[in-house]
Amino acid sequence: MTTPQASAGLRRDLEIVDLLAQPEHAHGGLGVTRIAELLGREKSQVSRALRGLEAEGMVERDPESLAYRLGWRLYAMAARTAEARLTHVAAPYLRRLVASLNETAHLCVLRGSGVLTLLSVAPSHAFRALGWEGVTVPAPLTSAGRVLVSDWAPDTLRAWATTWLQETNRPAALLDHLLAQVAAIRNRGFAAVDEEFEVGLVGVSAPVRDFRGLIVAAINVSAPKARLGPHLDEAGRRTLTIARELSTALGYSPR
Repeated sequence: MTTPQASAGLRRDLEIVDLLAQPEHAHGGLGVTRIAELLGREKSQVSRALRGLEAEGMVERDPESLAYRLGWRLYAMAARTAEARLTHVAAPYLRRLVASLNETAHLCVLRGSGVLTLLSVAPSHAFRALGWEGVTVPAPLTSAGRVLVSDWAPDTLRAWATTWLQETNRPAALLDHLLAQVAAIRNRGFAAVDEEFEVGLVGVSAPVRDFRGLIVAAINVSAPKARLGPHLDEAGRRTLTIARELSTALGYSPR
């Protein structure tokens, strides 16, 4: 059972974390004295609390400015929580898309230069699991990967793509192709690939946005070219519709 004293201590710690999370403090951080002033507490008490929070990774101290900011552990917890909620909310939308196309649908997120599949939903004719969940594939070669970077600033996108090309020893000429593909996504709203990731495989993807309007995931449909190829554009449009509905469920409102 949590004692009143422990609850009070936790509440005081959370006040510090909440203060550091405010937009005006999140980047530069705050020193002990300023935190104590803003919270109306003793400096020594705040200093002890910060040391405990730092030991647990909840806050971190800049070695030069000595200001405190939110720590790595909070960001890691937030990321896991956001992905868990995203997967939960997305599941019924993927099932609807699968029912519409009778093909497997995936929910994907970006991890560096790779695409990680968080969730896969297969139709009844898929007799065996494809095993994509938890698997990371090269983002630039996939429709999902291109969608996930499609709202990046041009310089950021070019630098990211160039680094990947160099790391994988691929021809520099591919850069223009990738940039053109991303430009096409911005025009029609979804991406399509035709045997770029794997011979005989085609796919489409559409972006999922959160309440801030940021692309946080992609819905992907991949299948053998002989089956999906003739209907690729239609699959792209249906995937885009479902992705927009999921975005609305996540709080996105187009302006």
